[in-house]
Amino acid sequence: MHTTTTPAAPFTVGRLLITPGAQQTLVTAGIDPFDLLARHVVGDWGAVCVEDWKANDAARREGDRLLSAYPLDPDHPDGSRVWIITEADRSATTLLLPTEY
Repeated sequence: MHTTTTPAAPFTVGRLLITPGAQQTLVTAGIDPFDLLARHVVGDWGAVCVEDWKANDAARREGDRLLSAYPLDPDHPDGSRVWIITEADRSATTLLLPTEY
């Protein structure tokens, strides 16, 4: 996982959406979806590979789609995770499970 030392400027997220599966999973895990959204907006892309991290940094500058992935249990990174996707036109940002993509 790559981390940034300086938070990036926030970007517009558009309409906020959450799938039923992501909502139930976050409630069960006791995680506030807005905590994950706050990380996404400042450029903390979570548990994505280095190539995806760099692609997201470029996408933020160039106006392409953004994808973050956050494990629900940091001690088990291969377990359940929630994705956050912001559309290229910044019209919407969706929290979803990878299985719901």
